[in-house]
Amino acid sequence: MDVISDSPLARMVRTTPTDFWNDSCSKADLEYAIAHGGVGATSNPTIVGEVLRREWDTWLPRVQAMHAADPSATDVAVAWELIETMATEAAAVLEPIFVREAGLKGRLSIQTDPTFHASPERMLEQGLRFHALAPNMQVKFPATAAGMEVIEEATAAGVSINATVSFTLPQALAVADAVERGLRRRSDAGQDTSAMSPVCTLMLGRLDDWMKVLCERDDVIVAPDAPDWAGIAVFKKAAALYGQRGYRTRLLAAAYRHHRHWSELIGGDVILTMTGVWQRRFNASSVEVRPRFDEPVDPRIVTDLLDHLPDFRRAYDEDGLRIDEFATYGATVRTLRGFIASYWDLVRTVDDVLLPSQDTARGGTR
Repeated sequence: MDVISDSPLARMVRTTPTDFWNDSCSKADLEYAIAHGGVGATSNPTIVGEVLRREWDTWLPRVQAMHAADPSATDVAVAWELIETMATEAAAVLEPIFVREAGLKGRLSIQTDPTFHASPERMLEQGLRFHALAPNMQVKFPATAAGMEVIEEATAAGVSINATVSFTLPQALAVADAVERGLRRRSDAGQDTSAMSPVCTLMLGRLDDWMKVLCERDDVIVAPDAPDWAGIAVFKKAAALYGQRGYRTRLLAAAYRHHRHWSELIGGDVILTMTGVWQRRFNASSVEVRPRFDEPVDPRIVTDLLDHLPDFRRAYDEDGLRIDEFATYGATVRTLRGFIASYWDLVRTVDDVLLPSQDTARGGTR
């Protein structure tokens, strides 16, 4: 598919090192993204649930067929078959890019079961299964202590990882270090790493959200727009340290809330993952497409956040969090809870398909 050359996103891709992904496994949204220069996509149970509801007429008969093929399958098994099916079909759409870019772009990120977040063994087993689903599969693991173990092991096994549930500089650095250990182990074993493309996601909007929650909860006053810069400040600092240390992991910005999550990152050798809604908003906007990545966040804003919000300092300082604290950081807890809830929402939606409605069910209870 040819890139539409006059759209803002296509102009960004053409004139800067910044790439973008489609933040969904919807094939319709993915085709739009690719037409505007997108080179990847992402998935998780939350996204799959959204796609299922939006494209109900397409996916309802397919879920029914999955169950008909194995009537003894549980709702959980059907949900995971759906997740894997959406992922592999989106990966097939991206495969020409993957081939063209020698494996460095054109991947589909698929997330491991969020209920496995504390079990390295279960995450690794599922991650290796996902890795084998398609040549251009990328596997998401959470940036927790358990996740760090898996990230190193999976990388050593040849899996291109995407660290998710990540908001802070300490997490980003720990991810990059774990990847480096895994890559060294793989190289020392005489195995190729040239086509691997590890990614560390920083969920900018979710860190901003957490700062706003803290301001309300703790009656803290900062400059009105200061929380909207928290994620950007952490991301730019992380990118500078990645460059200085020569990490082979690439940073990815996620969880968009406003245009600065796009415009302030233009020009960086980074990836931006955007929903179809945000892609269309940016392409319809009058925001100037120019490199801003090397422009620092106003020091007064950073100082305001550091002085009034201890959790921003924990996110912004290199030693702000220990690895064993990653899973208890506020934004992590909120996000894991949300991901787990969305996962069970997806299973319940599958139940709605598999079980007859009250109108069609026969008999009853006495």
